[in-house]
Amino acid sequence: MKIISSKNYTATPNTWMNKERVSQVTEEEMHDESLFSEVIRIRIEPIKEKIPKHVLKVIEEELEKLVMLESSSSEFTHTYDYLDWLTILPWGNFSDENFDVLRAEKILDNDHYGLSHVKERILEFIAVRRLKGTSKGKVICLSGPPGVGKTSIGRAIARALGRKFFRFSVGGLSDVDEIKGLRRSYDNALPGKMVNCLKSVGTLNPLVMIDEIDKLGKRQSDDPANALLEILDPEQNAYFRDHYLDVTIDLSKVLFVCTANVVDMIPEPLLDRMEVINISGYITDDKMHIARDHLLKTTCMECGIKPEQVVVSDAALRSLIENYCREPGVRNLQKHIEKIYRKIALKLVREGASAETPEVSVKKFMIDESNLADYVGKPELYADKIYEQTPVGVVMGLSTKSTGGSTLYIETTSVEEGEGKGGLHITGQLGDVMKESAEIAHTVARRIMLEKEPKNLFFANSKLHLHVPEGATPKDGPSAGCTMITSFLSLAMKKPVRKDLTMTGEVTLTGRILPIGGVKEKTIAARRSQVKMMIFPEGNRRDFDELACNLKEGLDVHFVDEYEQIFELAFGYNMGSPPLNFRRSLTSFMWDLLSGCFL
Repeated sequence: MKIISSKNYTATPNTWMNKERVSQVTEEEMHDESLFSEVIRIRIEPIKEKIPKHVLKVIEEELEKLVMLESSSSEFTHTYDYLDWLTILPWGNFSDENFDVLRAEKILDNDHYGLSHVKERILEFIAVRRLKGTSKGKVICLSGPPGVGKTSIGRAIARALGRKFFRFSVGGLSDVDEIKGLRRSYDNALPGKMVNCLKSVGTLNPLVMIDEIDKLGKRQSDDPANALLEILDPEQNAYFRDHYLDVTIDLSKVLFVCTANVVDMIPEPLLDRMEVINISGYITDDKMHIARDHLLKTTCMECGIKPEQVVVSDAALRSLIENYCREPGVRNLQKHIEKIYRKIALKLVREGASAETPEVSVKKFMIDESNLADYVGKPELYADKIYEQTPVGVVMGLSTKSTGGSTLYIETTSVEEGEGKGGLHITGQLGDVMKESAEIAHTVARRIMLEKEPKNLFFANSKLHLHVPEGATPKDGPSAGCTMITSFLSLAMKKPVRKDLTMTGEVTLTGRILPIGGVKEKTIAARRSQVKMMIFPEGNRRDFDELACNLKEGLDVHFVDEYEQIFELAFGYNMGSPPLNFRRSLTSFMWDLLSGCFL
């Protein structure tokens, strides 16, 4: 029998057997069980000191077992495959990390425009790791709408740290075995995603991006969230055990970055282990810079067109963003730019241009607002602003959806009047939460009208119909509460609200205004609709203050915590009586005083 010499064998993680040696293996040697055992021993010899002792012990036991088995048996194949996986992992192999904050900042700025708060948080993360000398710690979760650059930010972090990058998606995943592998007692058993990751990157400290963690599936028998918890929890992942390998693997040096569109959908135990960084999206000015600095140049190269052959005006680019691509991300914007350049490429080819003769056509194409529709079709989105001056019973609110923020009109009208006919009918494909908000708003509006105008029996004698336009679009959430109250009161008093006013905020039965989400998206929507005055809950003051100055410029923003403040702003009504809460407290005080006089 010929023995493989170590000098003819290259011991790298992805090597099964030296190609030159394989070509020399005779049919007789293929039936020699000791040959396969020798291959494994030669592979682990250079890294024997780095392999954990408990793993080395298992390898030795399996090697002894391998020699005793017939090479033609299925158990021999299973044992050899198991040893192959055990010895192919990069035991003791780590990438050299770079904790240079200035270098990381440069990489992030080159790859992404804007997102200053996101970059700042990542740089803080790297700075802490530099002081500690290790990257062990919390898991980062990048949360935001599609197309805002979550995956590319993960790649940039890996580049900045000098780590290998590996990405896998868990969207719709409902099988624990996909993550932790299948036990060897089953046919066709294989390791899970984490072992495959380590094999692929060749190091024990890569940056692993787990995409769409908010879309995890779930079975009745098992829950993949529990398997991910063992991977992500810093207290557990140092002893991660794959079902197939059945030995503990230290994942504490792996840096995990998760992505999600909606944080609320992430299982609570997983979310507790994460540090969430919100990426709300880009405003129009940000998209303009991204298109100029990245998308136009990249698309031009990919389509084989010279940069000087196409000129896209600022007006055309702005129209493309505002009328076709209002999404918080830039993925749809990139698709539309590619569509423009494909049509230009077709025109050039029809004129005889090609890769071999690019000089045939030197024609320049000017894309402006007037001919934009020739390349991308008619506008897909239209202005959110329906009314220049909202009529009686109509108030503009604000909402968030997959395309970002948008204005949301609340319309109310009276459909039947008569003594005791008071009631409320709701349409507009509203969810359960929004229906409850409408009922609360109706109750609060009746109470306010009773306080302001006791003789006004409008609500008691009128059946009202509340509608939210765009009935084909499902809507839900509590943030339209204050808008609904204002719509009811406008109809009852037959007085329209102030022009260019929009508002958002959840309301309670006592008239308190509670904080809402999506402040940035709603502010963008208000600017797009040329609204001048906005009303936010007092609890959102900090969120608004953190917005960029160019986003807040020119807006008259008011923060309220009681609906009575909204009443004054919406109707310019100078209440002659004290606030309701003050009146109640004054009444209680007088009652106590009088009661004390008769004791």
